[in-house]
Formats: sequence, C-alpha cells, structure tokens
Amino acid sequence: MRDETPRAFDVIGKPTPKKDALLKASGRAEYADDLSLPGMLHGKLLRSPHPHARIVRIDTSRAEALPGVRAVITGRDFPGVRYGNLPSTRDYLPLAIDVVRYVGEEVAAVAAVDEDTAEDVLDLIEVEYEVLPAVFDPDEAMRPGAPQLHGHAPGNVSAHTEFEFGEVDRAFAQADYVREDVFETQAVKQGMLEPHACIGSWERDGKATLWACKMSPYVVWRQLSMGLDLPPGEVRVVQTYVGGGFSGGKQEAMPMDFCALRLSRKTGRPVKIVHTMDEVLTIGHMRHPMKIRLRTATTHEGRIVAQHCSLTANGGAYSSIGGFSIFLAGAMLNLPYRVPNMRYEADRVYTNNGFCGALRGHTVVQMCFARDSQMELIAADLGIDALELRRRNAIEPGEVTANGFRIGTFAFGECIERVAQASGWLDKRGKLPKYRGIGLGCGAHLSGARLMGHSASVAEIRIQEDGSVQLTTGSTDVGQGVETVMAMIAAEVLGVGVDDVSGRNVDSASTPVDPGTFGSRVTLFTGNAVMRAAEDARRQLAAIAGERMGVDPEDLVFRRHEIINRKDEGQRVGFKEMVRWGAFQLGRIVTGRGTYAAGDEKIDFRTGYGNLSPAYNPTACVVELEVDPDTGQVTLLGLWGADDSGTPLNPLAVRGQVIGATVMSIGHALYENLIRTDGKVMNPSFRDYKMPLATDIPPLAMFEHSNVITWDPEGPFGAKEAGQGAGTGVIAAIANAIHDATGVRLHRLPLTPESILRGMHELEASQEATKEASKEAVNG
Repeated sequence: MRDETPRAFDVIGKPTPKKDALLKASGRAEYADDLSLPGMLHGKLLRSPHPHARIVRIDTSRAEALPGVRAVITGRDFPGVRYGNLPSTRDYLPLAIDVVRYVGEEVAAVAAVDEDTAEDVLDLIEVEYEVLPAVFDPDEAMRPGAPQLHGHAPGNVSAHTEFEFGEVDRAFAQADYVREDVFETQAVKQGMLEPHACIGSWERDGKATLWACKMSPYVVWRQLSMGLDLPPGEVRVVQTYVGGGFSGGKQEAMPMDFCALRLSRKTGRPVKIVHTMDEVLTIGHMRHPMKIRLRTATTHEGRIVAQHCSLTANGGAYSSIGGFSIFLAGAMLNLPYRVPNMRYEADRVYTNNGFCGALRGHTVVQMCFARDSQMELIAADLGIDALELRRRNAIEPGEVTANGFRIGTFAFGECIERVAQASGWLDKRGKLPKYRGIGLGCGAHLSGARLMGHSASVAEIRIQEDGSVQLTTGSTDVGQGVETVMAMIAAEVLGVGVDDVSGRNVDSASTPVDPGTFGSRVTLFTGNAVMRAAEDARRQLAAIAGERMGVDPEDLVFRRHEIINRKDEGQRVGFKEMVRWGAFQLGRIVTGRGTYAAGDEKIDFRTGYGNLSPAYNPTACVVELEVDPDTGQVTLLGLWGADDSGTPLNPLAVRGQVIGATVMSIGHALYENLIRTDGKVMNPSFRDYKMPLATDIPPLAMFEHSNVITWDPEGPFGAKEAGQGAGTGVIAAIANAIHDATGVRLHRLPLTPESILRGMHELEASQEATKEASKEAVNG
C-alpha cells in the first residue's frame, strides 16, 4: 500500500520521467523544472558548542557573501512562538534566540547550491556567546543555587507526577518483609539507519509544504503551525517513507523542518536538509536516563502487598514528551504483577544535555529492569524460586489494577510456563557450571493509550469501478508492517485479495487526521477503524447486490471476489460487477468510513486513575549466558521469550517485531551508552556507539519466541500490541542471569564487562574479608 509520493532522498538531482511523474502525482509538478536548473537548495544547521550560554551577537554577513550561498537565517527570522505537545511543555524554538541550553542546539541555518558549500559556510557565521554555568546531573539541578534552565520551572523540574492507591503506609507497616533498592539507567538512542531528512517548500500560494520522514505527521503539522505562527490550513505535511524511528525518534517537528521551510520562503526554492549521523546521535529524543528508588513489601510467601517508587529522570534541555514519559513509567508499575497498594512520585528534570523523549518500550523498559531485578533479590531473600515468585504475583484476566487498568486477555501465567519449559529452567536453575547463569525477566505493554487530547483514529475506503479498494488512514508505516496489516483487515471484511487494496502515505491535505504511530496503537486503533470502514462499505455494496439479486442484504456474504446468498450459494454475483452496476445504474459510489476511539472511558492524568489502554500484553523472558572470568565479557547462549499479543494477523511480521524489540533491549542491557562529558556526546558515530551485531545474539536454534494465542475482543480479529512488550523483560533477565553466573548484582546500566569484572573483584574481596573475620573470631 504505497503511493508515489517522493522520498526525501529521491527528489534531488537530474529530472527523469519517473521523477516528473512522482512530483505531478503529489501536486508538486510546478517544481519539477526547478530540479533541473537546479532548483533544490541544500540546508545545514549551525549548532552551539556550549552546553549553556547567552547569545550576545550573531553576524551572518561573511556567510551571506560567500558564492553559492542563497540564504542565512537565525532565530530572529521566526515569529518567536514556542512549540511543543501541550501548553505546559511548549518550551522549544525553531532556532535559539537568546540562550542555548545544550551542546548541539540549533543557532542558525543556511541554504546553498550544494551540500559542501552549505557545510563550509557555517564556519563563516560569527556567534558571540556569554558562557553560563551548566548542570548535567538531575539531582544537582534540583539543588538550591543550581543554574536555572527555564524561568517557568523552579528547581529545574520540567514535569512532576505523583499518585497513590490503597493504604500504602499501613501495608508497609504490616508487611512481613520489606526491601529497598536503587537502580540507574543510561541514555540510549534509537539507532535508526536513516537519519532525519526533510524537504521544505514555501509554495507560491503562500502555503508551506514539508516532505519528511515522520512517524506522526499530524503532530508535526500542528507544531509547524505553532512555530511558524500560521493557521493549520496553510501548512501541509507529506509523509515520506520512514527508515526506522523506533517509537519516538521521528515523532515531532524538529528545527530542521522549520528551517527548511523558512529558508525556502526566503529563497523561493525548495530546501533539503539531512542530518549527519553525528547530528542524530547528538540531538534529542533519546531514552530517559533514570534513577529509580523502589521499595517493595511482601508476605512471607512472597506476595506483593505494597510498592513505593520514587523516580528522577534526566530530561535534558527541553520537554518533548517527557511529562507523559514519567506518568507512563508509574502507571505501568502495576503490570504484570498484582500490586494492591502503591505510591509513585517522579520528577523529570531539566539539565544541559540533549533532551529526551520516547523510545521503544517508552520508559516501561527502565521500570521493568528495576522491578524484575528486585523481584530476583526478593526471591533469594525469602528462599522462593524466582519463577514461582512471579507465578504467585501474576495478574489474571478480568482483574482491575489498583490504578484502574481493566485487564481483558492477559495470558501472563502461560507466558511464564512457556519460557520455563523452553529454556529448561527447572533443570538449569542453580545447577549450571560456574560463570554460567540463567535469569528470568517479565514485563507488559499497552495497546495504545487513551490520551487527554487526540486519541481516535479514522479510516476511509473507496471501492473503484474495477473492484479495487482505495484505503486511506492517517497512520504511518514506519517499518512495522502497518500497510500490510491494514490491507489484510480490509480485504478480509470485503472478501477480496490483499493485493486489491491500495493506499497512500499520509498527506495532511487529504488524509484523515490521526494521533500518529506510537505506543503500539496502530493495529488496534487504526485497525478497528479500517475494519469498521470496510464493514460500512460492505453494507452499502450488500444493499446494491440485494436489490439486484432480489434478496435480503443481511443474507449476503462476501468471499473470493463474489457476493453470495448464504441461503442459496448457487445465487452469486461478482464483486466488481456489483460495484459497476451500483455506480452506473444507481449512481451509488461505495465509500465507507470507520472510526475508533476506545470508548468513552478516560484516564485522569491528575490522579493517575483510569483504564489507560483498551488491551495489555504481558511478556516473559529467560536468558542463559556465560561470563568470561578474565574479561567480564558476556556471551548470550540462549534466549526464550513469550508474550500474549492476541491473535497475530501477520505472524511473520509479528515475529520480526518481537525479535527486533528483544535485540534492542539486548543492546540497552549490554552495549549501548551515549557517553557525555560536560554535555558533549563523546561517541557520536556507530563506530563508537555500540549496538548489538548478529554475532552478539544467541544462535538461532537457541533464540525462540512464542506467541500465546488469545482473542482480544477489543482488537480487530482478536489482535493487540506486538512490537514493544517483548523487549520489556529482557534487560532484567540478562542482569539476573549475570547475577546467577557470578554472584554480582549490578544496579546500573549498561552491564559492561568492566562493571562485571569490578563487581567480581569486589565480591571476591568481600568474601575474603568475611573469611578472615571468621578466622579471627574463631581464634579469638
């Protein structure tokens, strides 16, 4: 289901008949000639070298005089309107005007005839800075006297969330056992191979059009309208193919988008900007580093009676989606275990680092690392098998959590049993050779969220006279297979082939408005909308066929391009024939429309109570590994996962998604770490920013994932989330397996060879000291 909208990387260069056709198909024919002149200009961004500084003066005169340079802009060329997701989080400008707050923040932009000239001219822009004190650690940023990044945020707290359910203090006071631990996670990037890219064109009619690789084009559309101070109707966003985004990397409008458009307006030509990988790894939208203080109370049998979580997140210089990030971390603390009493408080703190946002498993991954690491420690303290402890606390279908989640299908117990059996848990736990260990980790994820603002999805279907089906939605395919699944849903309802269904990429000028692709929402939310649109179209066509056949439309079924009377299967007509007859003889064009908004139930974001999602996906994971005692190097020997993603509509695509989520969490656990010194990223390349290779994952014969098949009534044809939940328990499973292999309990990510080796040496020294103390006690 692809339309012929040009890609961000295909539009530049000499014109060809194909490119001309692509441009005409997308309404851009008036610029086809510009490409051959050439018309397209190349843009680059000048970035701050300081983590915190006041901009005293910017002189662009030398840059503007360089041959080949067509325009230079600064923050003063924009209206000065801040943009963001919510009124309380609108703290970002297209280009900094008075103050820069992190190394890499955008200060100016240029457009030139080629990329080399645009790159070179940046050195000719003179910026005078007054360097200001900077702060990089969130705990330091909240202390009295710390440098303040934003005037509206005392103590540098960009967002605060707290909620409490049940009788927490009483539960802790009456508990048989209480344990408290602190865990820390690191900054992680998405690691997509395609960098951010866009083409901006300020049209001759005064409208601004942006082609960009965006996961949520309508989010970008709204933010462009804010930052450019334009009515939304004068802004157009066209989604190009997305080469990876991983639930947040390409979610929002970026300074490059605003600058491409503003440069286009100034020059009268389209402007293309593509980030280098150095820029991708330096700027924002990374995973939040967190310090998680988790206190848990249980009975003697290990049943959780209360939890208290206090969280501090390093949010970086700007808000992005950070307010929802820390809310979600606390909300999902209730899954997949039963927690009758809970208290949660969290601060997301401004610091002079690149800003954080969403990334696959959005904050749930960090929470699962902390909680399931602690579950292992609790099991050891109480003398209970780690797997049995999970069984005793597993949430069951039909329960309502303390914070109001209404659990439908939730085969968590079956997930635990499957990974235990597949991994040989009972035969291996406590029986493996030294330096070889096995660990368990569990988690859960939601199938889209009911947000405060826009949650609903819309789909439109138009059946053409040749029997083909034109499907239009506002959701984007970011590589997860949405286009295929949406076509499958429509085809199943209409009784046609998947190849008969086609669609187009999102275009804010013609496709339905949509929240976007995030939170594993598209299959359930947009899939339901597509199913309802197809059902609407089927009802219309059934009425036409019933009139032609002289039968009750309710008795008609659609199968294999035919419309059949279920009471007399010999009475049938062709699908295409009825479409043409309805259009030609009755003047009825079949157009279906469907919506899905997950019902009227809402969540109260002030109290934290309510059913956040229509469906939830539990997951379990067992990891077996070996640690080299001389180097601390970890080798993964086996990984067995299981999750309840409902009924997979495209099993092969689901398998790809769960493996992808798993491998990303392996990287988060063992390798990935955005190293920053005084706010500057020290490893801004894939040579130095380490991600797992094919050689780092377990052998395929020992890398298994099982889908526990359920039929969720909320999902289209029983489907629910599949792309993020599978990764939530992996990090804890690896940490627990390292502990099983070495006796070293690591509380900070990543779990590097250095930290493992240091832990082994400290453990050995501690054991020796204990032996010596015992000897002295005996001798004394």
